Amino acid sequence: MNKKLYVGGLSYQTTDDTLSASFAQAGTVVSAVVIKDKFSGQSKGFGFVEMSTEEEATAAIAMWDGKELDGRTVKVNEARPLEDRPPRRDNYSQSRGPSRSGFGGGGSRY
Repeated sequence: MNKKLYVGGLSYQTTDDTLSASFAQAGTVVSAVVIKDKFSGQSKGFGFVEMSTEEEATAAIAMWDGKELDGRTVKVNEARPLEDRPPRRDNYSQSRGPSRSGFGGGGSRY
């Protein structure tokens, strides 16, 4: 069964390919992805690697946790499942309608 690992502290120059190649030293990499900002496309400094077995995942943690990758010391551990988060509060909440603060005006222009 595949095991997903969290890799934190990545260099902004680390790519999916270099992450995959580095972790392949510990076993079969099913997938490797560096998380990027959706607007700028720049790395957020962390990613996920999926190893094919629990044993390879354990070996990858032992091999890379606290070690240097692309000039940065990385933190590697088992990825936790995404937690439920409360809904984001924005200016267009269904319960309140749009926020009117800070925009002024609203009167007739004629």
